[in-house]
Amino acid sequence: RGVQGVEFIPNTGHLLLSYALDGKAKIWRGDGNSELLRTYSGHSEGIRSGCFSPQGDTFLTSSFDRCIRLWDVETGSSKCFGNKTMGYSARYYPRNPSIFIVACSDNKLYQWDSRVGDSSGGGGGRGGIVQEYNYHLAPVNTVTFIDDGRKIVSTSDDKKILVWEFDVPVPIHYIQDPLLPSITFVAPHPQEDFIVGQSMDNSIVTYTSGEKVKAVKKKTFKGHANIGYAAQLAFSPNGKYLCSGDGGGNLFVWDFKTGKNLRRLGAHDSKPCMGVAWHPLLPSRVATGGWDGLVKVWE
Repeated sequence: RGVQGVEFIPNTGHLLLSYALDGKAKIWRGDGNSELLRTYSGHSEGIRSGCFSPQGDTFLTSSFDRCIRLWDVETGSSKCFGNKTMGYSARYYPRNPSIFIVACSDNKLYQWDSRVGDSSGGGGGRGGIVQEYNYHLAPVNTVTFIDDGRKIVSTSDDKKILVWEFDVPVPIHYIQDPLLPSITFVAPHPQEDFIVGQSMDNSIVTYTSGEKVKAVKKKTFKGHANIGYAAQLAFSPNGKYLCSGDGGGNLFVWDFKTGKNLRRLGAHDSKPCMGVAWHPLLPSRVATGGWDGLVKVWE
């Protein structure tokens, strides 16, 4: 079934993770020769979100079965964490890979510590939750670490962007605009203090992520059709270029400085292109995943 996302292993890019609506995650060789190295089966429903740990030895998947699985890349073993709510986005705490935060459908973010406990029965317990962030008024779509892990940015269907200090359950800043569309995917710039968000008005919006989080209206990217899709965003390793999928199966590449659209590729045969990932070392290599069930690597 459809591929929801792709991600190269950090630092080296020699492995490529994909996860899909068939409930399976797969790891492929990242050099583009299409060799499947391992399939990770454990979810009973499709996978919504996934990500590698900073070291690349484990990865997280969050599924519609309301289970967040922590996988060991080498052995294929996993632990299931869950609290009967759907996780839309899961991200590792960059300073400690034993800790991760999940943005959930019950309007909250949950902070888990994998060393505390797990609910291996498929999501029936609360083992491992060490903090809750509870100020959103609608399902939380994304969680993103900024400022070297000291702060968290969350976006929600309540059309608010909240900024938190890590491990402090009261927001320190919020952006609220009733005209602000929902933001369904967020990516941090690899070198500068910016984050970009997939905005549900066929645009990509930019915010500063330094001392203050505020909109940068001059850096708005348009041209793709993203309404209704939480398509991934990815920066090139040097931060000069930004790429995105869209609902029509296209891969778009923009110049981040000028906002100019540089390339448009028909990547996935009129099915949504949901996953995009830029290779961390090879600046001309991009991976995509689509609802046509394919993962592609582009030069």
